[in-house]
Amino acid sequence: MVSAGDFRKGVTFELNGEPHVVLDFQHVKPGKGAAFVRTKYRNILTGATREEAFNPNDKFKKAHIETKTMQYLYSDGELYYFMDPESYDQVPLMKEQVEEALNYLRENDNATIKFYNGAAFLVEAPNFVELKIVETEPGVAGNTATNVTKTAIVETGATVQVPIFLEEGEIVKIDTRTGDYLGRVNG
Repeated sequence: MVSAGDFRKGVTFELNGEPHVVLDFQHVKPGKGAAFVRTKYRNILTGATREEAFNPNDKFKKAHIETKTMQYLYSDGELYYFMDPESYDQVPLMKEQVEEALNYLRENDNATIKFYNGAAFLVEAPNFVELKIVETEPGVAGNTATNVTKTAIVETGATVQVPIFLEEGEIVKIDTRTGDYLGRVNG
């Protein structure tokens, strides 16, 4: 159990049978009346954010979130299969659960999967990935303006803005949290 008085950023708790994470909190002690904890929290399953005031003595069941690194195996068109490298158990996930991470995952790449009560609810690609450019316009000779970019499609199908001098077949490093190009990888 966790009390509202113990809330800190990142603390997970159950409210109405669903897991939530504390995004922000403030202990308030008004001149008149009882103290309270103003809390901003997000539902881990739906992503909905709420703000609410709790009595510091309110008790909540702690939500246990399990995090595993798993290997993306393949898709059969409807489901996406991930394997636990320790137990070799395969977990099939729906497209809605993996859609964002798939922009940066190739078959056999590792991903972080978060579970609540044994059910996967979030798939995250590694923070940084190195992917090959499979489609982009040719660079223009003589264009020396700084920060000129063009659209490139990488091998996973994601679209990334890259410097104009990069060509198809080159490998680039991408920050998956923002989708930004970070640099060229010398292969």
